[in-house]
Amino acid sequence: MKFGEKIKELRTQKKMSQTELGKAVGVSLRTVRGWEVEGRYPRHKDLYYKLAEILGCDISYLMSEEENFITEASEQYGSRGAKQAQMILEQTAAMFAGGDLSDEDQIEFLNEIQTLYLDSKKRAKKFTPKKYRSADSE
Repeated sequence: MKFGEKIKELRTQKKMSQTELGKAVGVSLRTVRGWEVEGRYPRHKDLYYKLAEILGCDISYLMSEEENFITEASEQYGSRGAKQAQMILEQTAAMFAGGDLSDEDQIEFLNEIQTLYLDSKKRAKKFTPKKYRSADSE
């Protein structure tokens, strides 16, 4: 089950509207719709904690390894990083379709791909001209 489906299911069990959930968490209705309908993820990990508390569930239920990877990429590299992370996950899932790898091997491969992506983004920052770096990354 994807993040947005989990949120919608828990929200409806609590008989909350999207607006009510957004106000409780401190985000807009548009953000909640983005999670539930458009397949987006929270940008910051603290939102997962707030959602888990309000919806009465464990944070690990909301945040799988994939969501953690996307959130980390989003926090460090913005929406472009999140899109790239999502694309990596989709492409690796397509590689495994109908394959012979065990679940453990697939997880190990996915973890390695995630590590390589984040490491390469860190290394690439060294080669970005100073005038293009944001003030907080220096």
